[in-house]
Amino acid sequence: MRKALRWLLALTVLIGTLSTAGAATAAQPEATGTTGTTGTDIKDQLLAIPGMSLIEEKPYTGYRFFVLNYTQPVDHRNPSKGTFQQRITVLHKDTARPTVFYTGGYNVSTNPGRREPTQIVDGNQVSMEYRYFTPSRPAPADWSKLDIWQAASDQHRIFTALKPIYGKKWLSTGGSKGGMTATYYERFYPRDMDGVVAYVAPNDVVNDEDSAYDRFFANVGTKECRDRLNAVQREALVRREPLEKRYAELAAAEGYTFTTIGSLDRAYEAVVLDYVWGFWQYSLLSDCGDIPADAAHATDDEIWTSVDTISGFSAYTDQGLTTYTPYYYQAGTQLGAPTIKFPYIEKRFIRYGYQPPRNFVPRDISMKFQPWAMRDVDTWVRHNARHMLFVYGQNDPWGAERFRLGKGAKDSYVMTAPGLNHGANVAGLVADEKAFATARILEWAGVASAAVQADPAAAKPLAKFDARLDKRDVEREPALRP
Repeated sequence: MRKALRWLLALTVLIGTLSTAGAATAAQPEATGTTGTTGTDIKDQLLAIPGMSLIEEKPYTGYRFFVLNYTQPVDHRNPSKGTFQQRITVLHKDTARPTVFYTGGYNVSTNPGRREPTQIVDGNQVSMEYRYFTPSRPAPADWSKLDIWQAASDQHRIFTALKPIYGKKWLSTGGSKGGMTATYYERFYPRDMDGVVAYVAPNDVVNDEDSAYDRFFANVGTKECRDRLNAVQREALVRREPLEKRYAELAAAEGYTFTTIGSLDRAYEAVVLDYVWGFWQYSLLSDCGDIPADAAHATDDEIWTSVDTISGFSAYTDQGLTTYTPYYYQAGTQLGAPTIKFPYIEKRFIRYGYQPPRNFVPRDISMKFQPWAMRDVDTWVRHNARHMLFVYGQNDPWGAERFRLGKGAKDSYVMTAPGLNHGANVAGLVADEKAFATARILEWAGVASAAVQADPAAAKPLAKFDARLDKRDVEREPALRP
């Protein structure tokens, strides 16, 4: 989960065009179902919910889009211990349509956007900012209240508040950390949703056992591509002195500091060790041609540019880490974090190795790892999953440790999109799995036609592709994050 901050807008890949290439932006009908039986406007219905307030409404053809604040307790077990304002958005289409509950696990976008399940079911979409990502953070922040149960309880309260308005079926969804979030929500509140679509969701059950990642990197893609990437990564460490001098010049020019991680040297190595992972997470095999073919004879500028483009030298600065403190806190307390080996790099060139999440969180925030948290979720999914779909990319490192289903799972599936990365989706599955997955999503949402129920091969998204609303770019996060 790593990248340069300037790439936060996303790296465009071909995933979104797998099923929609050439599709023109369709003219959308006006939003319907905007009034209830009493004739109340949808905005007034939303604002009538206790604790709900309007930040702004943005126009979008065929929908109404609201950015809202919702008052949440800091501690759902002790609601009297204070509250905070959590940002959510509502992409309203029709109260008679199903609703998709989306979270990316980080900040929420305040611009209209439609996730893949929302397009498939032609529904409404509620999106939630994850607690403790600013501005959805209590002040002062009690970091002990940032855990997966508290976040799931945020979702439960939002769902409970909105269900009287949006009374049809609900699905939850999210990608990467958002896919993890949707899964945890299902584990703690299994009666809320009618289905779950979790994309590229890591599942680090045993934090200290990461050999699956080493096996992944030994076989992913082609040997030629792996050799190119490994050589550039090694060369960046061999040339540490001149490239760190350039890094220091960049830091001085941009005002970067390194208090949290400890030093520029630690930050430099962390960025370089992210390089191979970052490539496979966000790029395709076809992008290997952009990697220097002969690293040993490449210029310093070529090595620097390749590493900066993929990993991002701003990632481990104080300025780059601050936004993502909540993620690193969770990785170091419950989610776990991967550690991989570098057999092609001599030990004398690696001083720190993959650094733990503790190194990326300010020292005044205490952290203690809870090894039972992910084991509990994994066990629950294996034995209790109902109406759950997990989608992974074949070439995505985060899929090396994934959710798996046991005998107790019912109407639940794990599917892999061939050749795809951290942006894998239903559209990228092979044809029969794509149709089957689409049919199950439509069925869970209560909008599958008789034809689809009789033959899943007939299943297609109910809403036409909208080039602005249905952007399928891979959402890049700077540094090793899901």
